Amino acid sequence: MEPTSRFGYPARRVVSDPVDGRLVVVANRLPVRWDPRAGRWETSPGGLVTALEPVLAERKGVWVGWTGTPDHAPEPFEVDGITQVPVPIAEDEVETYYEGFCNGTVWPLYHDAIRPVEIHRHWWRPYVEVNRRFAARVADIVRPGDRVWVHDYQLQLVPGFLRELVPDTRIGFFLHIPFPPPEIYGRLPWRTQLVEGLLGADVLGFQTRRAVLNFAGAARMFGGARGRAQSLEYRGRSIVAETVPISIDADHYRALSLAHETVSRAYNLRRSLGKPSSILLGVDRLDYTKGIDLRLRAFETLLQRRPDLHGDVVFIQVAVPSREQVEEYQVIRGRVEQLVGRINGEFGRPDWIPVYYLYRSLPQDELIAYYRAADVMVVTPLRDGMNLVAKEYVATRTDGTGVLVLSEFAGAAEQLDEAFIVNPYDLDQMAAVLEQAVSLSPDEQRTRMAALRRSVSRFDVHWWASECLASLDG
Repeated sequence: MEPTSRFGYPARRVVSDPVDGRLVVVANRLPVRWDPRAGRWETSPGGLVTALEPVLAERKGVWVGWTGTPDHAPEPFEVDGITQVPVPIAEDEVETYYEGFCNGTVWPLYHDAIRPVEIHRHWWRPYVEVNRRFAARVADIVRPGDRVWVHDYQLQLVPGFLRELVPDTRIGFFLHIPFPPPEIYGRLPWRTQLVEGLLGADVLGFQTRRAVLNFAGAARMFGGARGRAQSLEYRGRSIVAETVPISIDADHYRALSLAHETVSRAYNLRRSLGKPSSILLGVDRLDYTKGIDLRLRAFETLLQRRPDLHGDVVFIQVAVPSREQVEEYQVIRGRVEQLVGRINGEFGRPDWIPVYYLYRSLPQDELIAYYRAADVMVVTPLRDGMNLVAKEYVATRTDGTGVLVLSEFAGAAEQLDEAFIVNPYDLDQMAAVLEQAVSLSPDEQRTRMAALRRSVSRFDVHWWASECLASLDG
């Protein structure tokens, strides 16, 4: 009998003999970027690209997407054995389709509307047009036997449009962010159109069981589908919606964490901070979904309750800049920076700064050194599809120590249940858990971390790709 996780998915379902035909990946962005100094296209770093590169190379794969530059769509070209097929997006569409409907409407709505959702008719029309353009481009190049795999919330109409254009093509879709409950999703004026677009796929993958059930509910309520998630009936077709949580290349992170340069950098980081007994770390894109402000308030509460920890614990918060011109993001940045100043002003002293705040992205090798140096990783989003930072931290803890504090509203909480699971809205609970985390014995750390590492290693990004493609191949 095939080994399974406690969620019912197999430890590794290897794709059998390759099907005839290519794999066509469709995403908002191409997996390459232009390097003007080198004068060539180079593959962008990222887990999705890493996982799919060997499969795409084996299947003479194709990647359809936008170059990232408005009004720029060169002829198809090849990079590292993968054919790149650009789709143009006009400058005004970047504002309406991408910044508007994708990030102003869908993003907050799908994150349980934790911020007000902007709904504008003049954003919807470009979203339809761009999705139709992507589908038409795929239809132009698809061949009999090809498998098409569409990705994420920017392209939810593509499966439906593609089903109309090439009805016999096998189509998959994967949503990287949450799918909200039907009562929240139902606020959208175009709820039927979007769900019908998704139902154009044969197989739909989601990060969590909750997202699968939410989608199935919306499909029945607004799309006229029938049946359970694993066998939705729609317009004479059977559609599968399944839980396939994305992950990381665990071996890659483990190897980098063991590099001499990483170990040395982590040691020097601790020394530069005065060798505190506990370093707590947060690493997030500066987005209102990440709960950075509530996390800092919980740390502030801990310092208020435990004066004996003053001078002994340090919190490092790395906030990666995001959508800096958008007012909502400027507000959350201001709130976070005000909290950092307040905590350091109230508790800091000449020989100790409680919170170190870095408003920038870190190169991967430097980030892994921070993971190695941190005793407690604090991952407390208000809603997150998965959150790979939690898995990256676990993969780098090669000595078996370290504590993961994880929000129950992160998709990763379904898998990483040996973490300390918290409600990020409950400041008292979070402060109590942080207090427990900084005093946890090495033995208990190792017991919890061993289970976390087994999960991250077993269900890695290669497992994820294998599972998704096995379902897509049918």
